[in-house]
Amino acid sequence: MGKSKEPIYLIGFMGCGKSTIGRALAKRLGVNCLEMDEILVKRAGKPIAKIFEEDGEEVFRRMESELLCETAGQAAVVSCGGGVALRTENAERMRQNGIVFLLAATPQTIYERVKKHTGRPLLNGHMNVEYIAQLMEKRAPFYEAAAEITVRVDGRGIEEIVDEIVDVLAARPQSL
Repeated sequence: MGKSKEPIYLIGFMGCGKSTIGRALAKRLGVNCLEMDEILVKRAGKPIAKIFEEDGEEVFRRMESELLCETAGQAAVVSCGGGVALRTENAERMRQNGIVFLLAATPQTIYERVKKHTGRPLLNGHMNVEYIAQLMEKRAPFYEAAAEITVRVDGRGIEEIVDEIVDVLAARPQSL
C-alpha cells in the first residue's frame, strides 16, 4: 500500500484512543503522527488544563484551529483533540484535506479510561459516567457530521482497530 499524500484525521471523545491508535497507525503506514494536544502543550509552554484556566477555552480552540490548518497536505496521522470537530470550519477543513475517522466508544469505556486522569479540564468535578454520557451526547452530532468513517473501539485491541482503518484506506481510491 502506497503512502497517502493526505492527512488521516482521528477524531472522537477524550479517552477513545486517538493518541494510541494514531501512533500505531502512523507506524504501520510509515508516516508521522501529529498529536495535536502534545503540540499545543509544547507551543503554549503549559498543560492544557492551565491553558483553559489562564487563557480560556476559546483561546485553546483557536489554537487547535490554527494547528489544523498546518496539517493540510501532510502525509501524517493527526490525532485531534476531543473538541476539534466541534467547530464547523474545522470539520470542513479536515474533510477537504484528508480522511476523517471517528473513534467511537461508550460512556462506560471512556470513564474507565479517563477516571484516574486529572488533566481533563472538562471533567474536573464531573468524573462520572452520567456526566460523560451527557457531554458525549452533546458532541455526537458534531463528530458524526465531521467523520467519513466511524470505528467502534469498545473491547477491541489496538491492532484490530488499526487493521480496520488500514483496510478502509486500502479500499479507498487514491487522490492526487
